[in-house]
Amino acid sequence: KKHESILKEKTETMATFEPCRTKMEAEGIAQSAISAFESTFKSLVAGETGIIPESTITPVPELVSSTSISGEPNASLLEKTVVLKLNGGLGTGMGLDKAKSLLVVKDGETFLDLTAKQVIKMRETYGFKVKFMLMNSFSTSADTLAFFNEKYPELAAEVGLEMMQNKVPKLDATTFVPATCESNPDNEWCPPGHGDLYAALVGSGSLDALLEGGYKYMFVSNSDNLGATMDLPILTHFASSDAPFMMECCERTANDKKGGHLAIRNSDKQLILRESAMCADEDEPAFQDITKHRFFNTNNLWIRLDKLKEIIDKFGGFIPLPMIKNKKTVDPKDDSSQKVVQLETAMGAAIECFQGASAIVVPRTRFAPVKKCNDLFLLRSDAYIISDNFRPILSPSCNGVAPIMSLDSKKYKLVSSLEKATVGGIPSLIKCKKLTVKGVVKMSKKTTFTGEVSIVNSADEAKMVPSGEVTGDLDLSDAAGLGPLKPTVVATTPIEGQKPGTSGLRKKTKVFMGENYLNNFVQASFDAVIASGTNVSEGTLLIGGDGRYYNPEAIQTIIKMGVANGVKRFWIGQDGLMSTPAVSAVIRERGPVWQKSFGAFILTASHNPGGPEEDFGIKYNCENGGPAPEKLTGEIYKNTQVIKSYNICSDFPVIDISKAGSTTVVGTDGSDEVTVEVIDSTESHVNLLKTIFDFPAIKALLDREDFSIVYDSMHGVNGPYAKKILIDELGQPESSCMNATPKDDFNGGHADPNLTYAKELVEIMGLDKKGSKIDVGDKKIPSFGAAADGDGDRNMILGTQFFVTPSDSLAIIASYADCIPFFRAQGGLKGVARSMPTSGAVDLVAKAMNFDLFETPTGWKYFGNLMDSKDLFGGKDYTPFICGEESFGTGSNHVREKDGVWAVLAWLSILSSVNTDASKPLVTVEDIVKQHWAKYGRNYYCRWDFEGMDKPGATAMMDKMRADTATNAGRVVGSYTIATADDFTYVDPVDGSVAKKQGIRFLMSDGSRVIFRLSGTAGSGATVRMYIEQYQPDASKLDMPVSEALAELVKVALELCDIKTFCGTETPTVIT
Repeated sequence: KKHESILKEKTETMATFEPCRTKMEAEGIAQSAISAFESTFKSLVAGETGIIPESTITPVPELVSSTSISGEPNASLLEKTVVLKLNGGLGTGMGLDKAKSLLVVKDGETFLDLTAKQVIKMRETYGFKVKFMLMNSFSTSADTLAFFNEKYPELAAEVGLEMMQNKVPKLDATTFVPATCESNPDNEWCPPGHGDLYAALVGSGSLDALLEGGYKYMFVSNSDNLGATMDLPILTHFASSDAPFMMECCERTANDKKGGHLAIRNSDKQLILRESAMCADEDEPAFQDITKHRFFNTNNLWIRLDKLKEIIDKFGGFIPLPMIKNKKTVDPKDDSSQKVVQLETAMGAAIECFQGASAIVVPRTRFAPVKKCNDLFLLRSDAYIISDNFRPILSPSCNGVAPIMSLDSKKYKLVSSLEKATVGGIPSLIKCKKLTVKGVVKMSKKTTFTGEVSIVNSADEAKMVPSGEVTGDLDLSDAAGLGPLKPTVVATTPIEGQKPGTSGLRKKTKVFMGENYLNNFVQASFDAVIASGTNVSEGTLLIGGDGRYYNPEAIQTIIKMGVANGVKRFWIGQDGLMSTPAVSAVIRERGPVWQKSFGAFILTASHNPGGPEEDFGIKYNCENGGPAPEKLTGEIYKNTQVIKSYNICSDFPVIDISKAGSTTVVGTDGSDEVTVEVIDSTESHVNLLKTIFDFPAIKALLDREDFSIVYDSMHGVNGPYAKKILIDELGQPESSCMNATPKDDFNGGHADPNLTYAKELVEIMGLDKKGSKIDVGDKKIPSFGAAADGDGDRNMILGTQFFVTPSDSLAIIASYADCIPFFRAQGGLKGVARSMPTSGAVDLVAKAMNFDLFETPTGWKYFGNLMDSKDLFGGKDYTPFICGEESFGTGSNHVREKDGVWAVLAWLSILSSVNTDASKPLVTVEDIVKQHWAKYGRNYYCRWDFEGMDKPGATAMMDKMRADTATNAGRVVGSYTIATADDFTYVDPVDGSVAKKQGIRFLMSDGSRVIFRLSGTAGSGATVRMYIEQYQPDASKLDMPVSEALAELVKVALELCDIKTFCGTETPTVIT
């Protein structure tokens, strides 16, 4: 006691609220919330216990029952009433990390679905537009608003739907100063409990706005209590009683004896709440005496808003509430992180602040929260049905008595564990009196529990509960298990550096081959995908890649881990091969519907070199066929930082992926099976392309005697696609496809389709690595040349001794879009987009042809959002749509990836459209480009790549330019004046997301641009990319060598970045 006294004295001396005040003010938190938190903080520092002795209180006598209310309900009161749902909780106690109200509770409906339908039904029933509000937290706001915007836009559009709960600092458990979390600063904050309702009403201005709007009554309840609906008789009783505050209570039962209760304070006869933490040990018997203290708080509250305003003003802008102290760690997923205390308050405790407050007893049907998996399991079962007013009610078949659930609290604490146990459905419970489960089991809708049932499984493997009627005691410990489908949990630890870039995670192959490296990332991905709401046990997981070294082994690992995480069906590209655009096509096109892919793992490092000493990569694509959005990749990365184990079915057989066909593996107990189907890698993609382009017209072009083609797949995955299209479909000779056999090291080359690395093709086309013509003597040069990268999503287009820049290629395809049936049949092209570093050539086309135009950050996912604006987000339809990046990526909305084969066929379609008469001279690639320049002007453009740079040095260079943006604006450099210098920020017009630090831009007064980016796709080191662009409308200056046209601007760019100082060189690895 002496030690505690000294510690308390020391803490009181040291602890001050000022650091908290400073932190909260810097975050822009309302003064009402700061004042409320200061009051709670002072209680903490003062060492207040909050103990309420039994001798100071009296039990509450009989209360009015809602079932005995008489009098005619007054519907006109609804015009003055607001219904508010508390929606700030994440359900972390049940293993959730998003808004708990988004948890599916019944027949595919979430808490919020049923709440929204309750509100809509209430309005229809009473004929009044009863105001509806949500108090969201910083953790639930985005998900909740996105949900309402998508499913209930009429509610989402209402003014004042959301009121934000405040946030308060977590405090160091010893010093009480604000805690810190460098890995994720969001972890430094926590919600202050639902007692924040009052401070939030004041700080947000909602209380004043409601009073000004004529609102007098508020009904508040938790979002996970679907029984708490607006009740007109109770509202009428509350209004007629003239009480300032009324709490709905239920009578305590033996199951409630450890929970808090209502009482009367002897000193002033005021109603108060006493929670278990407020009870002294010696008073515990009285506390648990349900015959003495009969009533508990349901957290359904009725509040007079005018009286609330009076009390808040009385206390100087807040309501002082008793402190609740919770001991936690600053990172909830890391038990070893800083020990903290989180201070909360409860809104029901405010009953002691309202003189004349009352309480009313309500039936248990108005108190049906889901706090544990027992509650969720029962609610999801047939023991509950959804009423006409969208309330869950006990099925008549239960005869008024709900079954008692007692699931193993250690095994079924988390929702994920319950869902694994009920993948086959929820058993029937209408005939069940009590269900007790000890150990891990699997259940299905084919089972009916009858009477009292007790199931035990002492084995470490989940065992299947038999189908049919089950009653009495059942021991499954020695029952057959899953055999080859048995999952194993393997302990692991986080591995640094697993943050996905714009195109997934890329590292050296040997890094991926290291212990648990691939496993950690795959498990982190499964966890994030499942947490996002994807049911991986339905539909199919697609796996494919570019054939690089380590692909076969990685595929087998992902299959084994997929089975352990609940995947029931796989599609694998034959030989493990599948181009990135083909993956997108398979996800979007391959059926039947019940097998449709929910997503895919693509094993590729794109254009990076392959082999045991080179690069490997992995990325996840979602159900729309596009790359995982930033929100999902962010969750994957967070998971990699805290991962403790991964799931794998070690005994699942190795699948022969060299032959097309299907393999089904059945569990030993017969309860489950998994199907792995090896599919033709090219079929879905090629079939899709045949619906987009006029293959007969292209064939007519290719068959001309004066036309020849060569397509270089650079020993990447594109070879089978090139051969399938050019040779099998279009009847061209095998010589039209070069380097078309995929190799795991790309034959020692760098499968990057540019003038430097596609040197064999470039030489055949009569050019050097700068794009200049070379002397080929009498050698015949093909009319058309193209190259693909390792995973087949990039393209390079060449004519006879002529190079087409990716930026010009995008602009020209857009201008000729109507020659492609896909666009022509849909009324023509509507929208175009380019990545910010790509030249503005397509902008000129968009302006002339009245297309919607977008400038996005680098990354195909940004284009995907624009393509899906209508279908997924309910916004404007920008499709048909064409987009592209200067890094040789071009595509349309037929898939959600860039598509190298598509770009080649688009150019062949353009050529066929201008060469319909075979008797006339061939209109060449060069002719088309120069005609385009003559019409629109030329955007002289080049990109310098500095590969393998020291990352700290490159980062410091970018930081220096970023810091100097303000001072560089207006600066004169050479003959150029910098009109704007900034760090590109993109606000997505579809979902409102913001992408920052997307590239340093120097925009000159004459329209020229200099841009710098660090590439996120390099496997090691850093790649600095420098982009130079100058627009030239003068027809007499359209044929200058690019190096000559941009010479001065390149010099200016090198001066602006000072790369020589930071990285030690001014010589690029690649110039495009």
